[in-house]
Amino acid sequence: MIFDRLKRFSIVLEGAERDGPAAFSPGQAVSGRVVLELAAAARLGALRLRALGAARVHWTESRSAGSSTAYTQSYSDQVEFLSHRDTLMAPPDNGEATVLQAGRHEFPFTFQLPETLVTSFEGKHGSVRYWVKAKLHRPWSTVKKAKKEFTVIEPIDINTPALLAPQAGAKEKLARAWYCNRGQVSVTAKIDRKGYTPGEVIPIFAEIDNCTSRAVVPKAAIIQTQTFVARGTKKQKKSVVTSITGDPIPAGKREVWHGRALKIPPVGPSILQCRIIQVEYSLKVCVDIPGTSKLLLELPLVIGTIPLHPFGSRTSSVSSQYSVNLDWLSTIPEQLEAPPEYSAVVSSPETEQSLAPPCRSELGDILEGPFFAYIQEFRFRPPPLYSEVDPNPASDSIRPRCMTC
Repeated sequence: MIFDRLKRFSIVLEGAERDGPAAFSPGQAVSGRVVLELAAAARLGALRLRALGAARVHWTESRSAGSSTAYTQSYSDQVEFLSHRDTLMAPPDNGEATVLQAGRHEFPFTFQLPETLVTSFEGKHGSVRYWVKAKLHRPWSTVKKAKKEFTVIEPIDINTPALLAPQAGAKEKLARAWYCNRGQVSVTAKIDRKGYTPGEVIPIFAEIDNCTSRAVVPKAAIIQTQTFVARGTKKQKKSVVTSITGDPIPAGKREVWHGRALKIPPVGPSILQCRIIQVEYSLKVCVDIPGTSKLLLELPLVIGTIPLHPFGSRTSSVSSQYSVNLDWLSTIPEQLEAPPEYSAVVSSPETEQSLAPPCRSELGDILEGPFFAYIQEFRFRPPPLYSEVDPNPASDSIRPRCMTC
């Protein structure tokens, strides 16, 4: 039997770690080899390879029809993203089996991933999986199979105008207990942008006004929402990714968060382009009000894979832009040089015209309007009037002042 002679039958993917699957991006080439080790010579048939990728959802719901009758309704759907077939070893034309000698045999393969793929995902009611499967045939014997899964990560670049836009909102709630009005609680929150990557810190700017007669507790959390769709029906699962809790706010007081930090843990990216599976994130600012329901303010988030570029944020705060763009100011020498002649800076209308900002096509995307205006103001500010002869010379009778005192 071949299974007595077969020592190893496996798939090896290039770039794969020893204990984990290989990771690829859409449009990338996947390369590997099927490894076959025989203890003795064996007669083999065809060796075929297939690569598959699909999203699948499935769940059941119990329904009642009357007082004593109950039945279970099943929901399922599937979307295929990848299907590739290849024959690594074909049988001879005469239909006889191929004889392989004892030892190690490798059969390389390569195939191209489609340009559009969904990120690999494992959820409660569905999954997105990619794998390579090899089948070894032998006449009058069962088929030997080998399977190797790999990961696909769809790139999500947060350096886009939609994901760099600030997110803000406001909400208020009237606290009631036994038909008595206990006052109003309001919250206003803002974050710098919509797109973030795992490991980043979200600075939360918020104001919570407690106009009730009891203390309230503010909280903030990142919520993951998994949505599964099948046969026109949706099934959702929400979970808390991470959260922080603020100090209690006494009655009649206001609490202000000046960039309260909330770090994003390692989580999977958002999935927004799949018909049957979606993974969405949101930032929820919550206020626990005793005696009534919570006040919730939700801001949308997108977890991406390509982090923020140093010069990519246009809509973030001015301070964050200048902290990145003006690092070159640290190279200015401590000892100031004598200012140049005024004529060397502004001498004629032609010279003034030459100081006009260059057109955008000459600058590219690195130097933008506000940044260049700041350079112009710093570089071409007219120097003060001066003379090479000091109008107030130091007297010999005056002791020089110590600059370190």
